[in-house]
Amino acid sequence: MAPSLHPRLATRTSGSSTTGAPAAAGPGSRVPVVHRVGAVLVALVVLVFGLLGFAGGLAYFSTSGEPILGLSSNGLLSTISVVTAAVLIAAAFAGPRAASTVMIVVGSLFLVSALANLAVLDSRYNVLAFRFANVVFSVVAGLVLLVLGAYGRISGNLPPDSPYARSAGEVAADHAAEFPSTPEEFAAERAMRAAEIAVVQHTATAGQRRRVEAMAQVRTRADRRRVWLEFDRPGS
Repeated sequence: MAPSLHPRLATRTSGSSTTGAPAAAGPGSRVPVVHRVGAVLVALVVLVFGLLGFAGGLAYFSTSGEPILGLSSNGLLSTISVVTAAVLIAAAFAGPRAASTVMIVVGSLFLVSALANLAVLDSRYNVLAFRFANVVFSVVAGLVLLVLGAYGRISGNLPPDSPYARSAGEVAADHAAEFPSTPEEFAAERAMRAAEIAVVQHTATAGQRRRVEAMAQVRTRADRRRVWLEFDRPGS
């Protein structure tokens, strides 16, 4: 009888045809590439804008600014642009997940910046020397970063080969873990609710207060139940 394949070898074998040719890459395989390349491309645009501002010797805190690539800039905005570009490039090298997260955060900051600077245009509070063209650019750049960062990650129907996809079994297991399944866990749930009500009504014992305070440090229902049960262990 032929020996069975190791699970990892079997997985690799199943991904190739009988002729030895690798299987065609699925849509999920593009996700890491989009995240990393997208972060670098946006970073390069922002970096060029920032470096041209430095090369022009712009006043650091000028509120009037000088034209750079059709936008307005000063020394402070040039510095922020270079730092932003460096963060995006570093995230791209750190990995696709880091690039995706950083693009979503930076994209959100671009949108916030657009709204905030729109409110102070032509005023002494316009410390980044924004003009309306800068506002438009910030909105466009923010949306591009959000779309690229969310690509293949934030969706209700991810491709099976996406690095962010989870099988139905994993999701079901996580949901099942949230609910009590043993008599001890059901008793803990009842005691947890009673303790939380007592804390709100200022009738809780010192032990109940300690447990509720400890449970407040975690987020999921399963973790809160675990923390509660740890107090019942000897030596706690």
